Amino acid sequence: MGRPSAYSGDIAAIICERIADGNSLRTICAEDGMPNKATVLRWISSNDAFRDQYARAREAQADALFDEILAIADAPLIGEKIKIDKDGNKEITRGDMIEHRRLQVDTRKWMASKLLPKKYGDKQQLEHSGVDGAPLVPIINLSLSGAKPAT
Repeated sequence: MGRPSAYSGDIAAIICERIADGNSLRTICAEDGMPNKATVLRWISSNDAFRDQYARAREAQADALFDEILAIADAPLIGEKIKIDKDGNKEITRGDMIEHRRLQVDTRKWMASKLLPKKYGDKQQLEHSGVDGAPLVPIINLSLSGAKPAT
């Protein structure tokens, strides 16, 4: 049986629910019975209701990623590191895989900041300064009709 290509509200709802839960579109579309990614992207561009539903699911995905960040940060991940010296001797160290957890957290932070920049993105501050850091000073030019310029 081939992949579905005609729009289905039921499949669209499942896709959006899974995205809101934090799944990627690539992972969802790789499963049996799901349309391929190009089909879903075509649905997004041609169906206004699905486009809105998908956008809301992506916003909810950012919140799911935030929840995952807390879970990753709070739970140690025990693993093994294997170090082999120049003589071929193995040294196995067992402990928290902090570098791996940091990568997981940083990746989710980045994704959340792109999905919902106003909520999870870095705050942007504009600094206004002139030459050599001097503050900018507004210059107001007034033109009065009939008035002669001062000499």
